[in-house]
Amino acid sequence: MISLKDNSFLKKIIVLLLTTTVTGLSTTAYAQTVKLVPNESQKRVDVLVDGQPFTSYIYPGPAVLKKPVLYPIRSATGQLITRGWPIDPRPGERVDHPHHVGMWFNYGDVNGLDFWNNSTDIAPEKRSQYGTIVHTGIAAMKSGKGAATLTVTADWNTPTDQTLLRETTTFTFKGSKTDRTIDRQTTLTALTTDVVFRDNKEGMIGLRVSRELEHPAMKPDLFTDASGKTTAVPVLNNEGVTGKYRNSEGVEGEAVWGKRAAEMSLTGRINNQPVTVTILDDPKNVGYPTYWHARGYGLFAANPLAPSVFTDKKEPALNYTLKAGQSVTFRYQVVIK
Repeated sequence: MISLKDNSFLKKIIVLLLTTTVTGLSTTAYAQTVKLVPNESQKRVDVLVDGQPFTSYIYPGPAVLKKPVLYPIRSATGQLITRGWPIDPRPGERVDHPHHVGMWFNYGDVNGLDFWNNSTDIAPEKRSQYGTIVHTGIAAMKSGKGAATLTVTADWNTPTDQTLLRETTTFTFKGSKTDRTIDRQTTLTALTTDVVFRDNKEGMIGLRVSRELEHPAMKPDLFTDASGKTTAVPVLNNEGVTGKYRNSEGVEGEAVWGKRAAEMSLTGRINNQPVTVTILDDPKNVGYPTYWHARGYGLFAANPLAPSVFTDKKEPALNYTLKAGQSVTFRYQVVIK
């Protein structure tokens, strides 16, 4: 007969089994329900974690937004990590870049058309230079314990409504008591013509963060007051502005712009709560590790397709091309702690 006292190997096995059982029960007990709530009349799908709002996939159409976005996005403690303006202005926010809404995915030069900068602020005589991404449907939706998945489709259209690219995107939303996670997998398929993503800094997955997560700055700018009215501010009030970038190569602050790295974190405090937002590139992506189009004023974006721009032409232009009928997939993860 084998005794535990005389057999350390058997003892380790029993401890391992007990630990695995307890861990499994703990994981099941603390996994949170992630629920998707579609609302076709309001052109949105709300994402709830244990009944609390996390984010929403919104697609109000080109008369309001020139692409579908995730908006707003909250941390596990309910802090808004995305800017409210222009949809729902909050006091003290910048009013630059009206196309920076929530979290989005597009590009600045697709067959010569600018999908990135398009917004309802574009003058009518210039709209022929911009492309629009139009939501076309919800292909699949599944709520669940620990995670939910949403698959949507969209068309990347020219100003004459020719579809250059067909998009299929699957979002996986996860939530725990301390974290929120968004996995985005986007497949783009060129239809009847070749599509060229010319080397351009404006891309590709983007997030416009709240004022609190910006870098402190002294440059004059335009901000909203408590009523949402735009006000010129000659000297910035940096009270509560605490953001700081750091990439996986150890580069920090404004110096992260144009650098390559597998991931980037932005840390700060919102309502005295510590918040960290991390975007992770995927090794399968074109151009991995990505360049970062990340600015202190609150733009947090990853762009793998513009080596020439980001290196001041030290690297050759990529001009990534999809032949008609070909597809490419981009994968990113956003983690909010």
